[in-house]
Amino acid sequence: MKDFSTLKKNLKKDFSNLKKIKVAVLGDTATQFLVQAIRGEGFEEGFDLEIWEADFNQIERQVLDHTSELYEFNPQIVVIFQSSHKLLGKYNKQKPEKQNQFALGELEQIKDLTSNITGALEAKLIYYNYTEIDDAVFGNFANKTPGSFLFQLRKLNYELMCLASENPNIYLCDISSVQNRLGKVDFFKPSIYINTEMVLNIDALPAVASATVRLISALQGKIKKCVILDLDNTLWGGVIGDDGLENIQIGSLGIGKAFTEFQYWIKKLKNRGVIVAVCSKNTESVAKEPFEKHPDMVLRLDDISVFIANWENKADNIRQIQSILNIGFDSMVFLDDNPFERNIVRENIPEICVPELPEDPADYLEYLYSLNLFETVSYSKEDADRTKLYQIEAQRVSNQKKYTNVDDFLKSLDMYSLVEPFNKFNTPRVAQLTQRSNQFNLRTIRYTEADIERISASGEHHSFTFTLEDKFGDNGLICVVILKQESSDVLFVDTWLMSCRVLKRGMENFVLNILVDFALEMGFSTLKGEYLPTAKNAMVKDHYADLGFEEEDDSWILNVYEYKRRRNYIKPKKELQWTEVKY
Repeated sequence: MKDFSTLKKNLKKDFSNLKKIKVAVLGDTATQFLVQAIRGEGFEEGFDLEIWEADFNQIERQVLDHTSELYEFNPQIVVIFQSSHKLLGKYNKQKPEKQNQFALGELEQIKDLTSNITGALEAKLIYYNYTEIDDAVFGNFANKTPGSFLFQLRKLNYELMCLASENPNIYLCDISSVQNRLGKVDFFKPSIYINTEMVLNIDALPAVASATVRLISALQGKIKKCVILDLDNTLWGGVIGDDGLENIQIGSLGIGKAFTEFQYWIKKLKNRGVIVAVCSKNTESVAKEPFEKHPDMVLRLDDISVFIANWENKADNIRQIQSILNIGFDSMVFLDDNPFERNIVRENIPEICVPELPEDPADYLEYLYSLNLFETVSYSKEDADRTKLYQIEAQRVSNQKKYTNVDDFLKSLDMYSLVEPFNKFNTPRVAQLTQRSNQFNLRTIRYTEADIERISASGEHHSFTFTLEDKFGDNGLICVVILKQESSDVLFVDTWLMSCRVLKRGMENFVLNILVDFALEMGFSTLKGEYLPTAKNAMVKDHYADLGFEEEDDSWILNVYEYKRRRNYIKPKKELQWTEVKY
């Protein structure tokens, strides 16, 4: 992690080619240095964070007055930092008989602030939770005393989690965990606070800025989707080919415990939806033996989406994994105990994240915890099923090699798609796809669940979701289209995105046929598309041209009356009723 001096130097660098994001920062303590750290950290993550900073302790005035500078700035993201020290000051002024209700009273004020922001701005709200202060009035008995400050502070943090879980536009930045990791001595300096009203020590600023920017990055769809694992001395101690199944170190004794706990962490990532792959220099049958036969293995073969074990260059094998998963290298994390292998991968695939694992396996987890590589802003049922989806995709790739003709392969898949509008069941997945899809995404507009609900209720939008299943299995919901009625004749393609794991199946042809049918049925003559380039969506820059749209100024136009249906081998799963997709 960069220190504050380095982050400050970033402010003098060229931001011109970075993605601009408008961020407002409001705090009840001094935030000038925090703003510098966040902007400097933004540069590290590839963002030009245009930050407006509210005056000291002006949160309520800025938020509650809808004519304030905050609303004039119209940020995309609002960061609110209300400190535990100011919270303690408010608590100290409470009468003892009211202290039991202190947290709930503060929660109501926070709800008022957050509802004003999310109601008046199309912005995401990042709220810092409260770092712990034990005022030592009750000692350990504070944990059994509802009126104690420690009890109320912890209750407030819990209530904040409940509030955020119920509101899709509110995200908590867990600076309490940052303080726990750094230690309070390094996080907070009393003398600095007393003299400057700054509760964050200079040395703590980079960690807080990193936690903040990682949330912003995840909100922009920059997340790690896959962890690629070495095996020997990474998943277990020892070398399976030399030591044999009985002698590798894993289980509950000695250093084996470190590897077991590491595997549990990987298992939890997999259950959360992170793709797990294996890249090992090994004979495949030998490498798979612990997964199949060792009683202490936590991970099994059905937890692994892609398993590659051979004696080839690891960088080449990772490229093969990438070709199967069809995700960007910058969405991958490679974990290997061997410094030589790590450097080979870094040099050949600079986009991939390759953490410098400690020499002692006992330190693996604490080190990886501190990096917080797998930040996310959403979770859905599809995440839990993702491993199976990619295992099925690997089967398709293998099956395709049997066919010399692409059309024959596509026909053999026996593909069906269910076309539905947005509804309460698919809204979480739709929002997640808008937040995570980067490559096949024509305009890369991010929507939360609340945004999707608003679009669904709008009279000027028409929504479509597409699933895809074939003889190998169900890919789930893989495509989202939002059409906006621009005029009585024109439908504008607000959003067209698709999961990259279903590329080259003819899905874009099937989708366009559906959209044209809808336009004709509803009396529209024109589909109008737009391509907004990003660092990741170059693969679809010719999307509209390839589909027969004509370029006109900065838009792409298709006359639906002249459209000739495009060939594909996907069949609707049920008869389409346009009243179902028209809001």
